[in-house]
Amino acid sequence: MKDFGDYIIFGNSVINYLTALAIFIGGIALVYLFKNYILHRLKKWADKTETRIDDYLVRSIEKAFIPVFYFLVFYLAIKSLILSPSFEKGLNIFIILLITFLVVKIIISVINYFFSSYSKKSDTSEQRKNQLKGIRGLVNLTIWIIAIIFVLDNLGVKISAIVAGLGIGGIAVALAAQAFLGDLFSYFAIFFDKPFEIGDFIIVGDKLGVVEYIGIKTTRLRAIGGEQLIFANHDLTNSRIHNFKKMERRRVVFNLGVIYQTSTEQLRKIPLIVKDIITKQPDVTFDRGHFASFGDFSINFEFVYFVEGADYNKYMDIQQAINLSIYEAFEKEGIEFAYPTQTLFVSKTNQNDEGTVN
Repeated sequence: MKDFGDYIIFGNSVINYLTALAIFIGGIALVYLFKNYILHRLKKWADKTETRIDDYLVRSIEKAFIPVFYFLVFYLAIKSLILSPSFEKGLNIFIILLITFLVVKIIISVINYFFSSYSKKSDTSEQRKNQLKGIRGLVNLTIWIIAIIFVLDNLGVKISAIVAGLGIGGIAVALAAQAFLGDLFSYFAIFFDKPFEIGDFIIVGDKLGVVEYIGIKTTRLRAIGGEQLIFANHDLTNSRIHNFKKMERRRVVFNLGVIYQTSTEQLRKIPLIVKDIITKQPDVTFDRGHFASFGDFSINFEFVYFVEGADYNKYMDIQQAINLSIYEAFEKEGIEFAYPTQTLFVSKTNQNDEGTVN
């Protein structure tokens, strides 16, 4: 008579089933101890540290790895039994899917963590946060597509044959997507490098305006005339951009011209008069003022000063105040401004006996 443990049920003895059950119970007990003692202490330790990455790692282990540990215990227990080929094949497929899902979740979780850290550390506006969500979604979609291709390849689907079968159509799609991918990568460069942001006043070539929108393919500016300017992103990253919002102070150069009949004493006074006027203006730093050159119809002076800040209206208000003060001061000193004139000098001699003029 057979012992109880020697009875065969579905190809396995009772002893085999008991062994699998023992493996399963022992594994569950180990996972339980890890979760309630080791992981619990890791949580307390992570709460005491100032960094956030350890808290993130502990939460990831608890959410992603603990369920996987339970499944691995079940897998080890059931692998100790003799399984039918169809059931084992299905189990292997499930393992591939589970591992792929776990790896993708880990990668996406890490990417989301770095995006979240970047958003919190940098002074980002609400619009930039929305753009960051869009980038994160695009990256996540790309990772899932790669994961699906990996799973199909491991399940026996000939991905290379499918790609090769696309033939001319695949090449056409690749060429069509080339421009879009160029703009997409330029969008990433604009977003992370931040050569300009929404609200900045920029000049690109002979075009200028305020940035209104930064998209995956195009960036839109509102020109001074009111019309909207649309640029492909790769055109902007390949161009020289003047960003006036980044300007901490504005350098101003202006010239004055006086007539040649101005006396030497008056010429010596002009730099001092203008310097005194400029230094009295608020938020202005005087740099220099010189008798610069002899012009065709004027004696030319050049002055340089700095306006603290990038506000164009502020600069124009200051320049207007300087111009009015210079005009008033020159009027008091009797100094005349030059303007385009021509002086004709006529030399008259006596007529000779033949009636000709020498």
